[in-house]
Amino acid sequence: MRATSILLVMVMYARSADVEALSELAKAGAVEKRYDEAAALWDKALQAAPGHFGSLFNFGFMRYSQGLHADAEKLLARAARVQPGDFNARYVLGLTLIQLDRREDALRQWRAALAIQPANLKLMLVMTVEYGRGRYFREACNLGRKAVTLAPQDERAHLIAIKACQDAGDAGAFDLAQKAAKLFPDSARTNFEYAFQLHKAGRSEESLPLLQKAMRNDPAYEEPHFLYGELLLARDEFEEAATHFRSALRIRKDFVGACVSLARALVGAVKDHDAVRELRRCIEINPTHPQPRLLLSQIYFRLGDEQAAEKEKNESLRLRRANPEAMEAPQGRPFP
Repeated sequence: MRATSILLVMVMYARSADVEALSELAKAGAVEKRYDEAAALWDKALQAAPGHFGSLFNFGFMRYSQGLHADAEKLLARAARVQPGDFNARYVLGLTLIQLDRREDALRQWRAALAIQPANLKLMLVMTVEYGRGRYFREACNLGRKAVTLAPQDERAHLIAIKACQDAGDAGAFDLAQKAAKLFPDSARTNFEYAFQLHKAGRSEESLPLLQKAMRNDPAYEEPHFLYGELLLARDEFEEAATHFRSALRIRKDFVGACVSLARALVGAVKDHDAVRELRRCIEINPTHPQPRLLLSQIYFRLGDEQAAEKEKNESLRLRRANPEAMEAPQGRPFP
């Protein structure tokens, strides 16, 4: 007898009022990916007991796993109302709301979940990232710091906290990066982050050995090549800077910043036509970014082609208007 038939026979013997039995049968069906059967069983259970938490949560979780986020949100919201102190209901509801592009609602659910489990590192890190994406930089930095305090040996916690505090303009990002580089001395990422903070603090010469170490430890990591090139560019070492920008672009072809900086290095080396070719290639890869267009307009003006310069300048302005978020300053208002 097929597994489906066995399940249906079992349902026949389960009384409609036996909500727990129906819910358990539904869970078994969901585990075996018999989603329609599981949904029918949970529907039956919820008809008998609309506030049955297990059915609401597990049915909602199944819908979330299926990518049916609108259905999942309704079920999980009911589950959270039935048992407001349940961590998992609020956590998965938050994940669902993120998928529905309702970040602030998700963060509210996660704040409630964190109040239930204040030492949940995984949730802290998820919230730190989402606070940052929502441009609540101060909240992201504060929570990132708590995560590092909770898990001082967790490299990922340090990296997320460094980024959050850097976005918030918090001077503590320097201390976090310095500590991370000491705790994880062989990590290319922590060496890069500390190098970047040193550079921001006006101590670029001290950052060079760290960048060299990062490039040695992870040749496939593009950011150290880019920053090293930027430091060389500032010293008018155009040819060597161009080498590092090309290395960054070999690793990540859509790295717009490296493409633009490579063009700047080529202009510095009096290779304007090469710079134009690089910017054209960059525009092909990322046609919506305004920065390559702006530099291209400046190079065309330098070459005496005022018509092309004006065209690229106008296109750059249009692209900037189309993406006003790129021009926004970090906001300081607290999370509502």
